[in-house]
Amino acid sequence: MTAADVMKINLSKDKENSCFINKCMELFKIKKSIVNVINLEGVIGSVNLKQGLTLNQLNNCIEQAFTGKNVKAVVLNINSPGGSPVQSELIAKRVMQISKKKEIPVLSFVEDIAASGGYWLACAGSEIIVAENSILGSLGVIFSGFGLNKAIERIGVERRVHTSGANKSLLDPFLPEKKEDIQIITNVQKDIYQNFKDHVHAAREGKLKLGDEEIFTGAIWSGKQAIEIGLADQIGNLYEEMERRFGENVEIRIVNKEKSWLKRKLSMLFESFSASYIANELIHKKFDLF
Repeated sequence: MTAADVMKINLSKDKENSCFINKCMELFKIKKSIVNVINLEGVIGSVNLKQGLTLNQLNNCIEQAFTGKNVKAVVLNINSPGGSPVQSELIAKRVMQISKKKEIPVLSFVEDIAASGGYWLACAGSEIIVAENSILGSLGVIFSGFGLNKAIERIGVERRVHTSGANKSLLDPFLPEKKEDIQIITNVQKDIYQNFKDHVHAAREGKLKLGDEEIFTGAIWSGKQAIEIGLADQIGNLYEEMERRFGENVEIRIVNKEKSWLKRKLSMLFESFSASYIANELIHKKFDLF
């Protein structure tokens, strides 16, 4: 056997070893860290027939965020002025329930605002990270309405209401306000207010730097001020913070809310109609500028 033959055999073995090593590296290759993001943007609950953030709408999205391999964290990306205390409670509890079950931490990021129910949602995270100019707070409960009884008197309108149950016409805006009605509303507000405080205290245990009489007044703070009083933990933004914690190769995935079947169909129909309409306008008409 010549020296050339020996060299060929060695090169062949080196190639085989190299292929084997590459396969082993692929097999044991460290997978990317995954961070799933749930965008919580807008009013909480349904207002004037407009669908806001509700558990029914978000549940599939929440479950999906905690599903999959190598999910290191779930992020709540919050931009909400608040809304329904019921939906705030339900959404936050659902997030916390699955987080505990799957042992996946939740981090809350505040964009423009996390006020009232928006801050309730933020407290579902183990940490609250804000921008310096974010707005946080408005920790309180409000009930608002109008009194129009004098207005209808002036225009000669008579209000006729027939009820079964003394409080059925509670705070009717067309009738004079009654002390008994105010007391009923106040009693309900007290319960909701206390539940709000309990939720915040549980989430921010040992972190609040001010007493209830200063925090739960309905006041608002900037992101920087919120950190100083213990309502938030640090300044940061989603992408930089996730890279800092999980490395440059972290994969950030936005978990979108799915549209209902009807909304999908209507959207497709509208897009089709719009395309046909624009094409017709371009073919048969000219653009007029006034």
